[in-house]
Amino acid sequence: MNFFVRFKKIFFIILFLALIGLIGFLIYRTFFQATVIGPVASSTPGTINGLPSAGQGTNDLTNSNGSGTLPDNQGLANPVGTDGKSDVALGGVTNIKTVTDVSTLNPTLNNNGSVQYYNKDDGRFYTLDNNGKPVLMSDKVFYNVDKVVWAPAKDRAILEYPDGNKILYNFTKGEQVTLPAHWTDFSFSPDSNQIVSKSIGVDPENRWLMVSNGDGSQAKALEIIGTKDKTVYPAWSPNNQIVATYTKGVDFNRQEIYFVGLNGENFKSTMIEGRGLQSQWSTQGDRLLYSVYNSSDNYLPRLWIVNAQGDTINTNRIDLNLATWSNKCTFSSNTEIYCAVPENLEKGAGLYPELADKTKDNLYKIDLTSGVKKLIAVPDGAYNISQIMVPENQDSLYFTDKKTNQIYSVKLK
Repeated sequence: MNFFVRFKKIFFIILFLALIGLIGFLIYRTFFQATVIGPVASSTPGTINGLPSAGQGTNDLTNSNGSGTLPDNQGLANPVGTDGKSDVALGGVTNIKTVTDVSTLNPTLNNNGSVQYYNKDDGRFYTLDNNGKPVLMSDKVFYNVDKVVWAPAKDRAILEYPDGNKILYNFTKGEQVTLPAHWTDFSFSPDSNQIVSKSIGVDPENRWLMVSNGDGSQAKALEIIGTKDKTVYPAWSPNNQIVATYTKGVDFNRQEIYFVGLNGENFKSTMIEGRGLQSQWSTQGDRLLYSVYNSSDNYLPRLWIVNAQGDTINTNRIDLNLATWSNKCTFSSNTEIYCAVPENLEKGAGLYPELADKTKDNLYKIDLTSGVKKLIAVPDGAYNISQIMVPENQDSLYFTDKKTNQIYSVKLK
């Protein structure tokens, strides 16, 4: 008894330290321990068939594709080199070509399939010729551009600066128009002649979703957005039916997407199974590709697609079973997409995307008609892919690396 009384304080200190250690371990297991998304192929491609349809109104995030392992595809038509790498995307380790050795901002492909971009080092815009050499799009220098929004015609763009100033520049005509500084989140119409944006006044009662001509003239308010501006997403659909979407929370894990047209149309809504919405239209504007995170999925981003045109809105919602973000994907046609998928993601990466800033990405192709999902390339470097571009002929895939902002390419054929 005397022994316990004499060392009681020491026992309590040891017990307290053990409790602190246990709590720390549980926090690490819950929020920070890495979660492996899938195995990495070394030299052979794989496919997964049959994308699971989520049906209408479901929020089931269960992986119904099995274990997620990628089966080998034997008998490659184009063998890899002696170093185990291939010059063409065959599903294994693939050689990557550097397209630009300068830091770029939001590059795009023009209507000829050529890369064009803003050079952050010298403030000029370039396009690449048939030999891959940079050619000036304009003699004008645009210093310290912070964001570039290209029109579908790729002959003009809205340039945004850190101080809030915005201009529309037409590279064909060499004309420049200043846009109001309180306009933000621009999206061009399919013919490139109009823009939809948010007008953010100081007073919440003076905040609107609006549409105007490309030069800012004839501005017209579509919807008042008030304090909900963070959940309004201007995005003009290629079929010219919808100019924006906005979301409304249903419960902790679900939101509802509403669609806004030019003439007050009463479109259907669609349910989404998470938060952190990122989305983009298919090339024909009849489907919406989006990513969200969900508590039942360790707060990882997950990719979905759903019909989003007329009476078909909210039908044929499909879980693509890929842990990545919508902005790391691109449509090569209305039925095919290419995506950069992190090799592994930590729990909570959907909530905190910066957790994936140092993750190596692999490249996948998904056929939305047949349901075939295929690993096409494991880049031969630790690239963190921020943007993907694929020309109509699908000869090559271009991507930007988030660390260097340089443009790279991989051969697809």
